[in-house]
Amino acid sequence: MGARTRGLANNVLSSGKLDATDAVSGVIPASNIANASLTSATSFGSVTGGVPQVASDPPSPAEGDIWYNTTSGQIKFRTQVGSWSSGTSLNTGRRAPGGSGTQTAGLAFGGRNTPTADTGATESYNGSSWTELNDLNTARRGVSGSGTQTAAIGISGYTTTGVANVESWDGTNWTSLASMNTARAFSGSTGSADSALYFGGYDSAGNRVANTESYNGSVWTEVNDLNRVNNSAGCGTTTAALSYGGSDDTGPVANVESWDGTSWTNLTDMNTARSGIHGVGTQTDAIGFAGNAPPYTGATEAWDGTSWTELNDMSTARSDYADKIGTTSAAIAAGGEPVQATVEEWTYGATTQIVG
Repeated sequence: MGARTRGLANNVLSSGKLDATDAVSGVIPASNIANASLTSATSFGSVTGGVPQVASDPPSPAEGDIWYNTTSGQIKFRTQVGSWSSGTSLNTGRRAPGGSGTQTAGLAFGGRNTPTADTGATESYNGSSWTELNDLNTARRGVSGSGTQTAAIGISGYTTTGVANVESWDGTNWTSLASMNTARAFSGSTGSADSALYFGGYDSAGNRVANTESYNGSVWTEVNDLNRVNNSAGCGTTTAALSYGGSDDTGPVANVESWDGTSWTNLTDMNTARSGIHGVGTQTDAIGFAGNAPPYTGATEAWDGTSWTELNDMSTARSDYADKIGTTSAAIAAGGEPVQATVEEWTYGATTQIVG
């Protein structure tokens, strides 16, 4: 039998060129494609050429990797996922306490444990249980914390009025330090027990302020104010801090500002405006969660230095819980408003997801 030929008359375009796309435009009937020709394939090559096939999942996939497991018949990919789970409750339920440390070595102190009574109660967390320790010298709510479980600082706060009291924790006792220049509460703070930054909040008269003060281990110094009057969350260091969320005289806001050691710069707003928000992290890698939107919210957002991404919500919506316990990959939200002892633990990291 002679060679088979194909007429190309119908493939001549108006430009005079040949249309050679039939082979990839669906002209070949599905009935002419044998299943074996696909299922017998051992690899699809690079991602640009298709999804790679493997008989078992790769041992150490990188974020963004995608593959087809021929054994399970599933397409899988590696991505970052964050989720909340229940932790052990505090011994003393409270709203607006301070916090410091990590998810497995945390500290919660102060707050208001009834509608009318402030507390100085201090508790440490080992990852599974809370232990009562020595109280703050001055019981208060709206106290801001920074540092570790054994070297923390409790800054300012509110009793019947805003206070300027500052105390340091050495793992056993609280010691009074130099007071702040401006008494206030419910403010953002960053840093450590001997180098801290405190910004915004409510003053003794209940007015929101933009004041920023830095601490060098001995004295507090007034530095440049926030660009906007606010009572915000804070994280980072004394020379690279982040202020986000809070409220002004109009209600909850989504404002975000960064501190470079000298001045504040406005950045991209959060997706959800809210007061009573806290969080953990650095100036370029942070999470902010919960708050009073209103109503109370469990909304969780991640900051990458440029924009905010919405993640999984907390199980129990709340605001004004113990702040700055943990990191962006492992954090704690302890207590909060309304008054409660419940604790949630945050885990964020790479995981393998199944497409189908």
